[in-house]
Amino acid sequence: MNPRLVSLNAALGISSEVIAARGLRVCEEASSLEVAEVGADGKVHLLVAAAAEAWRNLKSAALGDGVPLFIVSAFRSIERQSEIVRRKLEAGAPIEDILTVCAPPGFSEHHTGRAVDLSTPGSRVLEVEFEQTSAFAWLRMHAADFGHYLSYPIGNSTGYQYEPWHWYFNDAQPINPPDAAR
Repeated sequence: MNPRLVSLNAALGISSEVIAARGLRVCEEASSLEVAEVGADGKVHLLVAAAAEAWRNLKSAALGDGVPLFIVSAFRSIERQSEIVRRKLEAGAPIEDILTVCAPPGFSEHHTGRAVDLSTPGSRVLEVEFEQTSAFAWLRMHAADFGHYLSYPIGNSTGYQYEPWHWYFNDAQPINPPDAAR
């Protein structure tokens, strides 16, 4: 792990040993991003070009099948990830709990510009209840056709909670092949 990541994580109480024990991989921060979607709230969601194109194709196909989808979160910088963890610590959450729902800085798929957190109208965002939606059923059946894979299924090897809303674009293969839904 590079010295910057070691320092950022140590300042948050996250040791290199904890990261290694969970088998987390460094996720390089994307440098060339484009607008993939602008949310109803005006938030701009950025992805790398290939992921943005794949997302737009996936979204269009889903909508063609009567399934509306929207991005809740896309690219996130390493610095922004640090802020999120710091805010949770300041709110009193133990680091062990935080790391079940939030990647250490430098280890989030969002840094790559290839990950999206998705939702659909009528579903609370970033909640496991998303798995009960027709949108999730559609994604399970069709997302791989667009290069998107569920990164954190139930019982995933990374130690993160089940995240039915989190999908990673990989035009070669899923980032976590043994766990990825197809």
